[in-house]
Amino acid sequence: MNRLNGKHVLIIGGLGLIGSSIARACIAQGAQVTIVDNRHPEYGANDFNMADLEGKFTLILGDVREKNFVDGIVAGQDFIFNFAAQVNHNRSIEDPIFDNQLNCIGHINVLMACRHYNPQAILAYPGSRLQYGRITTTPVTEGHPREPLSIYAIHKNTAEQYYQAFYKHYGIRSVCFRITNPYGPRSQMKHSGYSIVNWFIRQTMDHQPLTIFGDGTQLRDYIYIDDLVSGMLNATQNEHCYGKVYNLGSGQGLQFIEMARTVITAVGEGEVKLVPWPKNYDNFETGDFVSDVSALISDTDWKPHNDFAIGVAKTVDYYRKFRQHYW
Repeated sequence: MNRLNGKHVLIIGGLGLIGSSIARACIAQGAQVTIVDNRHPEYGANDFNMADLEGKFTLILGDVREKNFVDGIVAGQDFIFNFAAQVNHNRSIEDPIFDNQLNCIGHINVLMACRHYNPQAILAYPGSRLQYGRITTTPVTEGHPREPLSIYAIHKNTAEQYYQAFYKHYGIRSVCFRITNPYGPRSQMKHSGYSIVNWFIRQTMDHQPLTIFGDGTQLRDYIYIDDLVSGMLNATQNEHCYGKVYNLGSGQGLQFIEMARTVITAVGEGEVKLVPWPKNYDNFETGDFVSDVSALISDTDWKPHNDFAIGVAKTVDYYRKFRQHYW
């Protein structure tokens, strides 16, 4: 793909895992990239993620919650990705207003700014598999009922509906994604609130046991960052995809305990520790989850390429080289 050559791309939250990976791919295709970030380390902002490309993008510091600021950054952009988010479901319970400000109001600000100052822009919304709530059938299609169980999931679902409404009523073109569990290089490694695979990699590299609730047989769908990026870029550059919602995962289910064992194999050491489920955890446990990604495959020329074990090995290699910038 080289369809982004000369295009203007705005990436909000562009110093984190997904944002920096999208930025790097866009720069490689010849796009003129502007990154906006508030450098909040808890949510993954890390200047090292883009350090080797200094001078090939513009960096603006600011907060997506500030309407006047957002109004001033959208004009002239061909594509807009808003990855600024509160990503920890426990934090959403402790502070639902803060979660709402980032995961709802921030997106309303971008949509309103585009409506008034750049209605031709194409937007991408990074939703979550947690929007579905408790899973009744797998693989999970986009038509599966959505009954989110946490404040975080409720707000992610609400923001998706904003994008759908702005497309329907104002013609603001967007593509929405319900992303499974992402992992890979450039993720924050300071806490477990974002990528459990990356967190398990850190724990194993730090000689800590991997704690798993229950017997570890619950299924999850893990997507390597490169596959996530290519899926987003394929869809946002395809007119047939505008106004639609797509699952974005590997389409493969893996038992949680097998995920942990794969990490241990890649690191070359480690152990698994099984513990009982915590009290009331079933209020938020969705059950087995495997994405049906056939809709995205059908509508674009995308498909996931990275086997989980290979993706984990690449991730471990990255942090062995650059550990000092993430620990």
